[in-house]
Amino acid sequence: MKESLNNVKSEVMKTMATLITTAFGLIAALAWNEAIKAIILQYFPKGSGITGLLIYAFLVTIIAVVATIIIAKAIPTKPAVQDVRIVDDAKNEK
Repeated sequence: MKESLNNVKSEVMKTMATLITTAFGLIAALAWNEAIKAIILQYFPKGSGITGLLIYAFLVTIIAVVATIIIAKAIPTKPAVQDVRIVDDAKNEK
């Protein structure tokens, strides 16, 4: 019973940590959203409408792809498992 309660506490703490981390990530994303919009507004007049939105979408997509590639390369991966073959020496001698 006590071990089960400890497992529940551990899972709750892990979930809370994930939620808090995700919240900070969302806050950072919203900040970047506003920063990129402000930069685009400097170079394109407010009336440019769809052009500004397309440029914004394109820039955010490029940033997301580059960030994803960098993060994926930073995460260590397990080495591939090598296949082991058992060879019967009696068959090889013939």
